[in-house]
Amino acid sequence: MADLTTNYMGLTLHNPIIIGSSGLTSSLNEIHELEKNGAGAIVLKSLFEEQIMLETQHKLEEAAKNDFIYDAYSETLDYIDVHIRDKQLSGYLEHIREIKASVMIPVIASINCITSHEWTYFAHRIEEAGADALELNVFVMPFNFNDPCDRNMKTTVDILQKVKRKVHIPVAVKISPYFSNLGNVLIQLAGAGADAMVLFNRFAGPDIDIEKLEVSVANRFSAPSDLTNTLRWIAVASSRIKTPLAASTGVHHWQDVVKLLLTGAQVTQITSAVYLNGPEIIHQILDNIHHWMDKKGFNYIDQFRGKLSQNKTDNPEVYERLQFMKYFSEIR
Repeated sequence: MADLTTNYMGLTLHNPIIIGSSGLTSSLNEIHELEKNGAGAIVLKSLFEEQIMLETQHKLEEAAKNDFIYDAYSETLDYIDVHIRDKQLSGYLEHIREIKASVMIPVIASINCITSHEWTYFAHRIEEAGADALELNVFVMPFNFNDPCDRNMKTTVDILQKVKRKVHIPVAVKISPYFSNLGNVLIQLAGAGADAMVLFNRFAGPDIDIEKLEVSVANRFSAPSDLTNTLRWIAVASSRIKTPLAASTGVHHWQDVVKLLLTGAQVTQITSAVYLNGPEIIHQILDNIHHWMDKKGFNYIDQFRGKLSQNKTDNPEVYERLQFMKYFSEIR
C-alpha cells in the first residue's frame, strides 16, 4: 500500500490530512474520534484576540456604570485587561496539556490575530504547554478605506516577527486572499521566517432576509466550488517559494486532496467536510487516495506532489486570470 507519510514544518504526519481550527477540535472526545478515523494532525480551536478585547471592553463599561471606574492613572484598566487575558489563556493552556497527554498525532495551537499587540506573549506560554506548532490565523479585513494598500501586509508580517521572537516551535501563518498583491505578501512572510503558510482562512459571509428586512450570516460551511481559488494560488505560489503551503477552504472530497497535492500543497486542511459527513469521511478520503496512488503507481506522495504546479504543467497559463476570458470567447 502507498505510503502517505508527510513532513509538515518538521512534524511527521501519518498523512497530509489536517483538521483545521474549528469547534471540531474543541473537545477531547471529538479529537479522539478524529485521530481514530485517521487525521494526520489537528489545529485546535483558536484563542481569539478579538474576543479577549471585546470582553475587556465590556467589563470596563460595566465598571464605569457601577462607579468602579478609575481616574486616568488608576490601575483598574490594567487589572481588568490582565485578568481577562490570563483567564482565557489558562483555559487554553489546560486544553493543550489535556490533548497532548491523550493523543499521538501532532497538536497545532491557533491564535486568531487582528493586531500586532504585545499580547503575543501568549505564544511562549502555548509553547510551554506542549503544542507541537502554532498557527497564526490573521484576519485583518481591508474595510478602512483610508488605510494604504500595504497596511494589512505590514500588520501580518509584524505579528509573525513578534511571535517568532518568542517561540522555538514552528509557526504557520493562515491568511486571507484579500491583499492587493498576494504573491508579494507570501514572499514577505517567507522572508520573515514563516515555517508554513495556510491558504486561505475563510470569513463568515453576510446574507439578507428580504422578508424580515434583516442582515444575517450565510455560508456557515465552505462549498466545493470554493476550491478553485485555493488551487490556483497553491499552484502559482508553490512554483515560486520554498516555504511549505497548506491548502484550506473548499476541500470536501478525496479528489480535492489529490488535486491540491498535485499543485504543490504540502498538506490540506478540512473542516466543513467533517461537519457535514462526520469524522468517518477522513478514513474514506484516505482509502481513496491509497487506491488512486496504487492505480497510478505512486509509492509515496513526493512522487507526484507539485507535478501540476504552474512551473511544471504543460499549460501554465490556465492558472492565470487572463485564461478566463479566453475560455469564454471560444464558446459558441
